[in-house]
Amino acid sequence: MNTLPRWADVALVPLVSLLLAAIISALVILGIGQSPSEAISVMLDGTIFSASGWGYMLYYTTSFIFTGLAVTIAFHASLFNIGGEGQAQLGGLGVALVLLFIPWPHWTIALLAASLGAAAFGAAWAAIPAYLQAKRGSHIVITTIMFNYIAAALLVYVLVDVLRPAGQMDPATARFGAAVALPRLHEIPGFSLIFQRAVPANVTLFIALFMAWVVWALLWRTRLGYEIRAFGKSESAAIYAGINPVKITMICMLISGGLAGMMAINNVMGESGRLVQNSASGAGFIGIAVALMGRNHPIGVVLAAVLFGFLFQGGAELGLWTKIPIELRTVVQGLVILFTGALDYMVRRMLLWVWNVLLPAPRAKGA
Repeated sequence: MNTLPRWADVALVPLVSLLLAAIISALVILGIGQSPSEAISVMLDGTIFSASGWGYMLYYTTSFIFTGLAVTIAFHASLFNIGGEGQAQLGGLGVALVLLFIPWPHWTIALLAASLGAAAFGAAWAAIPAYLQAKRGSHIVITTIMFNYIAAALLVYVLVDVLRPAGQMDPATARFGAAVALPRLHEIPGFSLIFQRAVPANVTLFIALFMAWVVWALLWRTRLGYEIRAFGKSESAAIYAGINPVKITMICMLISGGLAGMMAINNVMGESGRLVQNSASGAGFIGIAVALMGRNHPIGVVLAAVLFGFLFQGGAELGLWTKIPIELRTVVQGLVILFTGALDYMVRRMLLWVWNVLLPAPRAKGA
């Protein structure tokens, strides 16, 4: 047998990769003189077994769903968008401009406008690398990485010299009006029975889940999705079939940038209530790991986003209640990326060997 069954490839390979990352993480914790059992206990108590922990975990999960979907849709066209961080930051600028200069009567209308503003700014920032790839042959990985730094510098300039209120020291915009504040989960009837304390998770979570369904429907239920996947499988065959490579590249990157930009609804509009420097907080880069872990499928992206939300909140609990540094969560994330990305082939071959030993293929008659 030369390949794993579909279910094993989708579910078993990521689980084994996660298990290997957990084992190495435990060895790292032992290496710094701490207890792995205490670490996992603190992480579980601060996330899974705590309603407040769930509120924070779902807040991080929401951001990671958007950036994971952004990487996913580009990846299906063989485009590696590493610019999610910059696109999310510019999406925050779109949210701020929409909410600061237009008086909205209610958060529902403001949410729609902010979503469009975030998507438009994120898509516009992704359009430049997309054009350079489609028309000039510039590699999308290089240009999107470069645009992350340009976006960060641009945002600092705008916050310091343009949008910062007079007399304010920190580089941030003024606070948005109370009318546009998004309801958080503890304020929603029904959810308030679970989240009895204030949590940052808000209604953006439902938008993220809806966008996951939209991406699934687009990729597997539309002609455009078929063209995207065909282009990603073989560019030469797609061109022979009449698919325009420039069109697919531009459309994919616009959608990808728009999804990354929409992450700003969660942290800029939903949590901080203003635009601050480094509002993306690395979520654009974590989206790459989320997409890899989720096998570039929207359902897998949602599940992987929950995992990374757990690691983010659990890592914060470790830094608060133990002597284990909070940076350990970065180590764990890196190990997850290592095993689900760079060492994916190794894990797959190992499982294939085990599979063939336990369930050898039947020999052909006469062999």
